[in-house]
Amino acid sequence: MPDQNDPLLMSFARAAISRRSALTGLAGVAAAGLLAACGSPGRNASSSTSASAAPKAAEDLSDTDKVVNWSNWPEYIDIDDAGKHPSIEAFVKQTGIKVNYNEDYNDNDEFFAKVRPLLEAGQDTGRDTWVSTDWMVARLVRLGYVQPLDYANIPNLANLEPSLKDVPFDQGRVYSLPWQSGFVGVAYNPKATGGRKVTSVDQLLHDTALKGKVTMLTEMRDTVGMVLIEQGVSLAEVTADQFAAALAVIQEAKDAGQIKGFTGNEYTKPLASGDTAACLAWTGDVVQLRADNPQLGYALGEQGIPMFSDNFVIPNLAQHKKNAEKLINYYYDPKVMAAVADYVNYIPPVAGVKPILVKEDPEVANNELIFPSEAILAKAQVFRALSAEEETSFNRQFQAVVTG
Repeated sequence: MPDQNDPLLMSFARAAISRRSALTGLAGVAAAGLLAACGSPGRNASSSTSASAAPKAAEDLSDTDKVVNWSNWPEYIDIDDAGKHPSIEAFVKQTGIKVNYNEDYNDNDEFFAKVRPLLEAGQDTGRDTWVSTDWMVARLVRLGYVQPLDYANIPNLANLEPSLKDVPFDQGRVYSLPWQSGFVGVAYNPKATGGRKVTSVDQLLHDTALKGKVTMLTEMRDTVGMVLIEQGVSLAEVTADQFAAALAVIQEAKDAGQIKGFTGNEYTKPLASGDTAACLAWTGDVVQLRADNPQLGYALGEQGIPMFSDNFVIPNLAQHKKNAEKLINYYYDPKVMAAVADYVNYIPPVAGVKPILVKEDPEVANNELIFPSEAILAKAQVFRALSAEEETSFNRQFQAVVTG
C-alpha cells in the first residue's frame, strides 16, 4: 500500500478510478471557476501597457505574503475522491505557500477577453500565473503583457524535455514554460455511428450519416489545422490562400447542417452520451473518457497530427511572482509531474516521468497518446507563428464561420 501520509503516492493509487470522474460535470466546473476567479481590483501602474512597452513588475509580496493565484483549464490537474488536488496539497505542505487554484480557463480567447482590459490598463489581473496555449503566449509576449521568468527560482528547469527548450513563439523560453502537451484527433462514439469507425476530417465534414451530430473545436489552429493537413498543407508553411480554402470547406459543411457546433472542452459529455457522434478532440480528454467507456474510438491523422502545448506564464503586475516561479519549479520535479500525468493523461514536458509511471501505472506509461512513439512524433505538426496582421485576419475569418 502507498504511504497514506504522502498525497502524491496516494494520487497514483487513486488515478485509475478517479481520472475520469468529473468529466461529466465539466461545464459546471468551468462555470464555478469563472465565479471563483473574477479577478481582483488590482494594482494600478503609472501608465497603460502598450504593444511596445516592457513587461511591468509589481512589488513582489512573495516573501511576506505566502500565496499564489493560479488559473488553469478545467480537469487539467490531479484530483482525489474528496475533490482535492494532491499535488497542490503537497506543495502547500512543502512550502507553506497557499494556492488559490481556479479552473476558469475554458478557451484562450474567452480568457484573454477577461484579462485584457486589466492588462491594457496596466492593472493587476488578480492572478500570478495561468496556462495559455502556444499561440496565445505569442500574443501575450507581443503585446508586452507577461514578464520574463527568473530561472534562479526554477532550478528544476533542467528537467525540461529538450525538444521543448526553444520554440518559435518564445525563443529561449524567456516568458513561458510548458505545463502539458497534446495532439488533436478525431473521436467518435460507436453507439451513435452505428458501429462504424470515424477516422478522418473528411468523414466528419461529408459523411451524411453523421449529419447534425458533429462538433469542431473553437481553437482555430486545431480545427483549421486538421483540415489543412488532410489537404496536404504543412502547418509550418500555411499561406493566407490555403487557410481560406480550408475554411471554405468547413463553412460548406456547416451550411449543409453537418456541423452542429464548435466547442471548447465541453464536447466531452455529449460525446460520452452519444448526443455527439463524432468530433475533433484532444488526446488527454479521450484517454480519460475511455477509462469510463473503452468503446469510444479515436484516430490520429495519417498525414499529420496537430500538436500543441499549454504553458505557464506570469502576467504583468503579478503580486507573487517568486511564489509562482516556485510553483512552476515544483511541478518540474519528475515525481510531481508523474502524479499529474497519471491523472490528466496529456504529454508531460518533464524528462524522467515515464520511468516513474512504468512502476506506478504501467497502463499509462505504455499509452502512446501520453508517451508517443518516435513514429507518432514524426507526424506532429505545429501551426506556424502568425504576424499580428495575419492573426487578426485569420481569427476574423474563423469567427465568422463559428458564429455566422
